[in-house]
Amino acid sequence: MLLGTFVTNLIGKNRLVLPSKLRKEISGERIVLSVGFEPCIFGFAEKKWEEVTASDLSRPLSDQEGRDLRRKMFSNAVVVEIDSHNRFVVPENLIKVPLGGPITIIGAGDHFEIWEAKKWQKYSEGLK
Repeated sequence: MLLGTFVTNLIGKNRLVLPSKLRKEISGERIVLSVGFEPCIFGFAEKKWEEVTASDLSRPLSDQEGRDLRRKMFSNAVVVEIDSHNRFVVPENLIKVPLGGPITIIGAGDHFEIWEAKKWQKYSEGLK
């Protein structure tokens, strides 16, 4: 299970270090990144991505909401490699999610999220 809150920074060319506590919970060398529903980036272990999105893929194509959800999640999804130092590159198509200054990476159970630290702080203060 992916738990915790970690503050970090982008390091050259859109790279991030996945915190070791989160890395231990992710098997394999690849993760899937996609846009979140709030101003963040979702990160999933590759196998977990397949499990979580299976229900979206089972919705009929005649369902407008299902098509829209697929388009949002899958058109922006990218499989990225984690290197031996737990670093990965956030692809250009996802950098459009504002990531200036310090970054907060949060564990969200079955996935992690990458937030601009100020936006996470403001958002989290509103959680009840």
